Amino acid sequence: MNVLFATSEAFPLIKTGGLGDVANSLPNSLQQSGADVRLILPAYREVLQKIDNFKIIGWMKIGMQQDARILETTHPSYDMPIFLVDHPMLFDRPGNPYTHPEGYDWQDNPLRFSLFSQVASLMAIDTLNTGWRADVVHTNDWQTGLVNAYLSHEARPPKRIFTIHNIAYDCQFDFGTFQSLHLPPHWWSMELGEFHHRFSLLKAGLVFSDQITTVSPKYAREICTPEYGYGYAPILESMHHKLSGILNGIDDEVWNPATDPHLHKHYASKDKISVIRKAKSANKKALLSKLGASHAVLNDIDKPVVGFVGRLVFQKGIDLLLNSIDSLIHESNARFVIVGSGEHDLEQHLNQLKLAWPDRVFSFIGYSEALAHLLEAGSDIFAMPSRYEPCGLNQLYSLRYGTPPVVRRTGGLADTVTDKNGVLFDEATPEALTAAIHTALNYYNDKKVWSDMITHAMKNDYSWHKSAAEYIELYNNV
Repeated sequence: MNVLFATSEAFPLIKTGGLGDVANSLPNSLQQSGADVRLILPAYREVLQKIDNFKIIGWMKIGMQQDARILETTHPSYDMPIFLVDHPMLFDRPGNPYTHPEGYDWQDNPLRFSLFSQVASLMAIDTLNTGWRADVVHTNDWQTGLVNAYLSHEARPPKRIFTIHNIAYDCQFDFGTFQSLHLPPHWWSMELGEFHHRFSLLKAGLVFSDQITTVSPKYAREICTPEYGYGYAPILESMHHKLSGILNGIDDEVWNPATDPHLHKHYASKDKISVIRKAKSANKKALLSKLGASHAVLNDIDKPVVGFVGRLVFQKGIDLLLNSIDSLIHESNARFVIVGSGEHDLEQHLNQLKLAWPDRVFSFIGYSEALAHLLEAGSDIFAMPSRYEPCGLNQLYSLRYGTPPVVRRTGGLADTVTDKNGVLFDEATPEALTAAIHTALNYYNDKKVWSDMITHAMKNDYSWHKSAAEYIELYNNV
């Protein structure tokens, strides 16, 4: 079975969030499961800087735009060939795939990703006569929504799978922009891509797909409700026959506490619990040391550390944690380590807490893969109070590393965390989060209970193998 996996980001070539991780692990797992996979993504400046060589397999004239050059390359992190859509005017620029370095969205995103989608659709049907044609095209989020629409014009199109990683992001634009893109006029209709008098790339992906998946079973149910559906709930409810949730996995080679090069001391689920706890304590000390902890703190390493790593944005509930820290510091001996970047006000709040509590609050503003790994091993408790979470990966990393998470009962968090391996809470309030962290701290102080929780957390298989098998079954069924 030939599978074209179309994505706007893929780790380690380029990454802004969980999609980048999925676009690395899932295609590799599909390939290992017997599928013949090709990955396709835009040739961003950052991507071209990370590849050693490529060959030009052709050019495509797309609408009024200059030719797009199609490159084929390989990378040590991937088990399959990679197609890159090289269009310098649209993709050779600074910033991340979607935003300017100053933080605002690129105004020509509709043009950039409609062109990418058109090229991906043509690659799927082997317009360049490479000898490889897709049986299945797996598209991801709004950036690839038009791939499915373009393929609908083919007499015998590949089967089209569309995965929603986060329905909150959909890329809408007005009729003038729609006309400027020279999209087929009939696409502007309520039955197809028109959405409340605008055009939605996400809706196009939904409507023109054969199957829709989300990244966890609970999230598939949640997005059919007004609270989580962002206006798409009625549409998804009408498509429930082709909607399902397949839980994301993690790369269990990259995220492996037995071999992780970012850790100070390694450990594994098969080790005795005393060995695991000793190793985690050593990693905790290394983590705090890297973040500038005083000798007094480093000499008193038994106090529990509550960790958080991720985007400092409203969705992730980081404001709930920041607003809980003062009372938790007064009422417990916990320390807090936070790694991430995001909204300016939240970064400022974090900096104020760090100044107010220099021996209790430690942080790194920015992205650091090394610190993210060390934090998962060095924390005792991982806080993930997301307001919504389609799947979540950090709770899976935490479980793998024996760090019981405190999570809100939503999306993939509710599908993966139980009372045996973590603590769940319901209301998105600082008070509910504070109570949940207090519960976790009480468990931490009971050596037997905490050891059991660590054991339960580490014993399950969180790899992509099971999820890849579900996708292969879905491809075969469709």
